[in-house]
Amino acid sequence: METVIYINGRKCSKIKFKKEDELENLMIKNHKILFGNKTIFIKKTKIKNQALGNAIPDGFLFDIKDTDNPQFYLIEVELAKHDFYKHIFPQITKFIAFFNNSENRKQLIDRLFETVNTNKEIEKEFRTILGKKEIYKIITDAVENSQNIILVIDKNKPEIDEAKKAYIEWDKLVKVELLNQYRRDNNILLTLTPSFEEVEIADSPNGGIKERYDEEYHLESANEEIKKAYYLIKRKLLEIDNQLIFNPQHYYISIVKKRNFAYIQIRKTKLHIVITLPYSEGQKIIKNHKISTLSKGIQNFYNSECFKLTIENSDNLDEVINLLKINSNK
Repeated sequence: METVIYINGRKCSKIKFKKEDELENLMIKNHKILFGNKTIFIKKTKIKNQALGNAIPDGFLFDIKDTDNPQFYLIEVELAKHDFYKHIFPQITKFIAFFNNSENRKQLIDRLFETVNTNKEIEKEFRTILGKKEIYKIITDAVENSQNIILVIDKNKPEIDEAKKAYIEWDKLVKVELLNQYRRDNNILLTLTPSFEEVEIADSPNGGIKERYDEEYHLESANEEIKKAYYLIKRKLLEIDNQLIFNPQHYYISIVKKRNFAYIQIRKTKLHIVITLPYSEGQKIIKNHKISTLSKGIQNFYNSECFKLTIENSDNLDEVINLLKINSNK
């Protein structure tokens, strides 16, 4: 289904991309607009030692709006007219294989840090956002704890959803961004679907592989400390109220009592909980874990005032359980 854009009642013309480079250059030129002003994009670099299985992505993106939880993305740009199973599928699958190899990740971290150190402009971008925080640590934290692949494409392909249904790692790691441009007279309009801030929580059109969304799906990559924290929170809350439901969905496990009142996102060394209360309420109770505000767009997605609570170990969870108990009774 084609999107039609109007400005002041006048239809805009969609500009079609003849070559992949046109879409790639559009994305690179406008990456701060598309992905946020606290993102840093590093163009594709020839990586030796076959660290990415001879497949080089079109770029590397760091999202550092939350310096304690930096996000990392391999960026691959493709045109929908390209053959999926001959071209797109093998390329993305090589990136997935890369993420599964700890030595390859270490080599990439070192190469990215070397690139930052030898490029004053990129180094300045990191310093502007990070201040005195250690760049190497941020890069390491991002690559090790936030492994994502963004496929930027001009039109959705049914084969992408087929791959997500068939392969669990495609479903977990690959996010799709539809990027297009339109013209009305001398005005150029860009569209990005979904918005970047929602790419981690927005489902694919066909809903992915719902039969696989269980606790094991979410906990598979988590370390033992994070698994311990999750099960302790779950056990304590069910002891308080055995009618609570822990409901695994695609990108989170929601906690339900008449309504979804919390959303658990599990990473390798961190457990994030989106709690549907004002940030000020969290500040009153949470003293031993990090809490952070969420953008208006994310709060609109959850249809509620909310904030994010980050847990890195199983200590001091009583305050977390108490806060969730209060919210469950709202």
